[in-house]
Amino acid sequence: MKLYTYFRSSAAYRLRIALHLKGVAYDAVPVHLLRDGGQQHQAAYRAKSPLGLVPSLETDTGVLTQSLAIMEWLDETHPAAPLLPADPDGRARVRAIAQTMACDIHPITNLRVLRYLTGTLGVSEEQKNDWYRHWVTEGLSAVEHLLANDPRTGTFCHGETPGLADCCLVPQVSNARRYHCALGAMPTIARIVDACEALDAFQRAAPARQADAESV
Repeated sequence: MKLYTYFRSSAAYRLRIALHLKGVAYDAVPVHLLRDGGQQHQAAYRAKSPLGLVPSLETDTGVLTQSLAIMEWLDETHPAAPLLPADPDGRARVRAIAQTMACDIHPITNLRVLRYLTGTLGVSEEQKNDWYRHWVTEGLSAVEHLLANDPRTGTFCHGETPGLADCCLVPQVSNARRYHCALGAMPTIARIVDACEALDAFQRAAPARQADAESV
C-alpha cells in the first residue's frame, strides 16, 4: 500500500494511527501542502484525489480517499484490532465523536480554509488565529461533554481499547496545541490523549516522527 500523506495534516495523521493500530504496513509518499504552490494541486496527484486533499491510500484495487472512509475500509478488510465496537449503539456513538472532529471542526479550520481567509478575504493573521481557536475550542468542548457524561467512556473514548474516535481526537488536540487553544477545561480529553500518546501506534504516527517533517 502507498499512503499519500503530509506530516502535519490531521486527516493523514489519524489514518497513520489507524494503520499502525492494525499493524498494516504501508509506504509513505509525502505530498507537501506548501511547497511548489502545494503539491496536492499537481495534476498527477489530482488524478488520485480529485479534491487535492490528503490522505489517499493506493491499494491493489485502486485509490481510496477520505480518511474516515478509508478507516472503515480498513476495519472491513483487516478486522483484527477493530476500530469500531461490535454493537450498533456503540458504533453510532464512536462515529458521532469521530465525525464531530472530522466533519464539524476540521473542515472549517484546515489549511485551504485558513489560506482563503488570509489570502482572498484579506483577514489578518491574528483574526485567522482567532477563527481557528474559536471553532476548535467550541468543537472540542462538545467532544468533552460527549466523553465526560457517558459511562461508556473508559481509558479511551469508548472502553478500554483505542478506536476510530481516538484516531481523530489525538490529531485534533495536536493541532489545537499548536494554535494555543484553551484546553484547560477539558480534563477527560487530556486524560484520553495522554493514554493514547503512551502507545507505540500513536507515537509512530506523530508528525515529528514522519520523514517529511525534516524537510520543513
